[in-house]
Amino acid sequence: MVDQIVNTINGWLWSPVLVGFIVLCGLYFSFRTRFLQIRHFKEMVKLVVSGKGSDAGVSSFQALAMSLSGRIGVGNIAGTATGIAFGGPGAVFWMWVITFIGASSAFVESTLAQIYKEKQDGEYRGGPAFYIEKGLGWKWFAVVFAVATLLAMAVLMPGIQANSIADGVNNAFGLDNKMTGLIVAALIGFTIFGGVKRIAKVAELVVPFMAAGYVLLALAIIGVNIGEVPAVFALIFKSAFGTEEMFGGIIGSAIMWGVKRGLYANEAGQGTGAHPAAAAEVSHPAKQGLVQAFSIYLDVFLVVTATAMMILFTQSYNVIDEKTGGVLTENLPGVEPGAGYTQAAVDTLLPGFGAGFVAIALFFFAFTTIYAYYYIAETNLAYLVRGKFRGIAFVGLKLVLLASIFYGSVKTASTAWAMGDIGLGIMVWLNLIAILLLFKPAAIALKDYEEQLKEGKDPEFNSTKYGIKNADFWANGYQSSEKKEKKNVS
Repeated sequence: MVDQIVNTINGWLWSPVLVGFIVLCGLYFSFRTRFLQIRHFKEMVKLVVSGKGSDAGVSSFQALAMSLSGRIGVGNIAGTATGIAFGGPGAVFWMWVITFIGASSAFVESTLAQIYKEKQDGEYRGGPAFYIEKGLGWKWFAVVFAVATLLAMAVLMPGIQANSIADGVNNAFGLDNKMTGLIVAALIGFTIFGGVKRIAKVAELVVPFMAAGYVLLALAIIGVNIGEVPAVFALIFKSAFGTEEMFGGIIGSAIMWGVKRGLYANEAGQGTGAHPAAAAEVSHPAKQGLVQAFSIYLDVFLVVTATAMMILFTQSYNVIDEKTGGVLTENLPGVEPGAGYTQAAVDTLLPGFGAGFVAIALFFFAFTTIYAYYYIAETNLAYLVRGKFRGIAFVGLKLVLLASIFYGSVKTASTAWAMGDIGLGIMVWLNLIAILLLFKPAAIALKDYEEQLKEGKDPEFNSTKYGIKNADFWANGYQSSEKKEKKNVS
């Protein structure tokens, strides 16, 4: 009964209307920003490695790592595999498309998060709930988003990560899912009780390591199968447009699953990346907007593409027609859609090693994603609860998240994914509406940034100059924590 309700709600949220809305928003922002994802690519790379943190905020790279820890997760391994399973190889192309146009959405939401951020308890806080209230003046809408995000980040979405860790470990090492759930919950609990600074430090160390190791193995598999590159890319493009005879009947599924799994991987427009973006110590909001736009490139064009190439090169996949339930391609009899495809692909190069390696990779990918989920949930709880009850509320949030981790570990994969998709869908609907209505301040920030770059300056922002209301942090121009301290001393 529960599974049926979950699947019904999921079907309502992820209708073709939402998919079309996501694509149109991405195109709108791309044209309005004159495709900044191309024009400012060099600037993005430069900004990633520059900038320092402070007592109040993290560095641009730490904020990038925190957002990547949320983006680089199970969606890159199991999500890519399920996209191929239900949308065919063509789903990979549509994952690329939604990522390219979604970079502009990521810029807008992250720039807005910086513009309307505030300082609470010595740390920067911001995100959709903050810019909805301050920018639109809609307190009720901001509360709805904050509550929806709490539900998604603390209850609905952690189960996917925990379930994938547990299943991967069980397949590779035979450890019971309940035991894995307890271990993961204990390790997560140790970190999240240390606060946002500890989360940022862990993400900064783990994310580059895990992503680099995974991509290197993928490159090794691609190198062994280098002669198949033209054929695999031809298969992806033909399947994407329905000209591949075998997959011609599921072009709609290719688009739907490509957009859904692409969005799950890159999170552009969902609002999640805006939360760590607001925590960064930068001199201009557009700086972190560009950094966050670059982060979804790293996520999808490196990690997701690496996973897809491994699976397709080695033909380690099945394709299922959702409408009929029939199997269009069956290369792995009896293997359920998900991480098992990736495990089988790695086994072709390193027999007996694939299951263990992917289980470990899943552990790191999913583990850091849960960190990011907690930080986002905490930020929204900080928005909702002020004063003396905040400390108690934070403890309650931690306990709910840890319970969700254990619950997700023992649930079926299909239920865990359906619940996660519900959380994702709710956030996307609410956040895209908000950033469409709030595009003007982000556009002002981008124009100001570009003008200062042309003048050879290191851009700094002053919201008063442009009459942007409620952007209190920037009202008197940018002053870093260090500058403010020096000013107070003098």
